[in-house]
Amino acid sequence: MSDDSSQSGRFIRPKDLDNAQRTTLGARIGWRIEAIAWDLLYWYPMKALPLTWASNTVAAILKTLGPLTSQHRTMIRNLRMCFPDWTDKQIKAVANETWETLGRTAGEMPHLARMKPYVPESRIEVIGVEVLDRLRESGKPAVMIGGHFANWEVMASSISNRTPDAQITYRSANNPHIDRRIAMARHAYGINVLTPKGAGTRELMRALGRGQPVALMNDQKFNQGIAVPFFGYDAMTAPGPTRLAMKYNAPLVPFSCVRTAPGRYRVTVHEPFMPDADPDEDKAIYNTVLRINQWVEARIREHPGQWFWMHNRWPKEAWVKAEVV
Repeated sequence: MSDDSSQSGRFIRPKDLDNAQRTTLGARIGWRIEAIAWDLLYWYPMKALPLTWASNTVAAILKTLGPLTSQHRTMIRNLRMCFPDWTDKQIKAVANETWETLGRTAGEMPHLARMKPYVPESRIEVIGVEVLDRLRESGKPAVMIGGHFANWEVMASSISNRTPDAQITYRSANNPHIDRRIAMARHAYGINVLTPKGAGTRELMRALGRGQPVALMNDQKFNQGIAVPFFGYDAMTAPGPTRLAMKYNAPLVPFSCVRTAPGRYRVTVHEPFMPDADPDEDKAIYNTVLRINQWVEARIREHPGQWFWMHNRWPKEAWVKAEVV
């Protein structure tokens, strides 16, 4: 039922995801029902609205319903832990803005094809585009890293519409029909290759070996990662981007994004840096991941209401230590 199916682009879905999850007839029927509901209750209604209206609509819905969820409690604890000097009023204001941010991202997703950068009157301003041009013209690999700032789809658009051969990683949705709908929407704004996290590591290595850039998020919890301070508390952080950069002698290129108005964003391509050169590989990885966490933290502090606070980023032991539970 997706009207974006005609868009070109390579969609890679890890086979083990479907094999390991519900594959019964009932599950397949359930997936179809979910996909129909997705289309009829969300995708097509928001696509029919003007972009700004769709952004405002879902933002208003999540600002109303979000505080009723368990994710809201997680968010409040995270905020109290990271900003112990804030008042309840400040915490509440940022929590509301966080739900608004997520709502705008969802409301704008059906309009991604209309949110391309580098075109006249674009809704996306890109600062530091010369960094992307320099990397593209060098023909050498690069590891681009970002976080869940504002509308993270906009960062991917800024990369893929300037470096078309970039491999963009993504987290597969459990429902394969919805997963494909989202992938096709991403292809519509310029992504040529979507590589699933985990299952796509080989694809990323091949791309880097060919001198192509890859792009990954590096701000969420990764249980198999390493414990590195983040807002003063150890958080399991993925060392994968750092390991890739070290293996292929590639720079790490940070990306950030800020919402400047409904449906309007400013993406910044920050100056690349090389991984730490400590001869002890474990220390070099730790030092580099720490630098990434510090960079992510600094961007969050600049616009705290535009980050994904409802994620279980820290272990519960951190909440206990911070006395927020």
